[in-house]
Amino acid sequence: MLELKNVNKDFYEGSAKHSVLNNFELSVPEGEIIILLGKSGSGKSTLLNIISGIDVPDSGSVKIDGTDITKLSEKDRTLTRRNKIGFIFQFFNLIPTLTVKENLQLPLELNNDDDQEMRINSILTEVGLLNRANSYPDKLSGGEQQRIAIARALIHNPDIILADEPTGNLDYETGLQIVDLLDRVVKKKGKTMIMVTHSKDVIGLADRIYSLKEGKVIETKVGLDIE
Repeated sequence: MLELKNVNKDFYEGSAKHSVLNNFELSVPEGEIIILLGKSGSGKSTLLNIISGIDVPDSGSVKIDGTDITKLSEKDRTLTRRNKIGFIFQFFNLIPTLTVKENLQLPLELNNDDDQEMRINSILTEVGLLNRANSYPDKLSGGEQQRIAIARALIHNPDIILADEPTGNLDYETGLQIVDLLDRVVKKKGKTMIMVTHSKDVIGLADRIYSLKEGKVIETKVGLDIE
């Protein structure tokens, strides 16, 4: 499903080079949930951007279903992202001038998907917010906004879900509710998911857990070195 080999990514601050990913390698079979734990600045968000094709590595390959997306044009990487990947962000990234329904409709419009009304009603029912379809994001609580963000990530039935600190902007209790929702609507649907986080509260979702340190991953069962 997803395979990264010898991925390198450096950033420069003046003449100083910072290696974010260093011969990074990871293989994720279909339907598996991977959690990457790491401190702020360890490269977690950079990794998600590279997997999604938003950014490209300096070297190495990123294969989705056997296709190396680093070899694709920017347009084709965008199409791959639209068709195969759903994003869940820490800060929700809902469009404030659109209603909940319109926020969910947008990715369907981009993909020219049919049965939009049925899809929207179905996913809103799954996340328990069908009654908020005509509300604007600023009328929703943080937890409700994240539930809509999860619905948006799933609305076009992607193969891969990328989650960037999905509980990081929420209080503890609301975060646990989001973990439960992810368990119901992502894990039990058999979706492949890579979640990056600095929190240990979500590790119960994982099939495998890694710590990201010095640009490499170390498999762990307890999430070391993230305090």
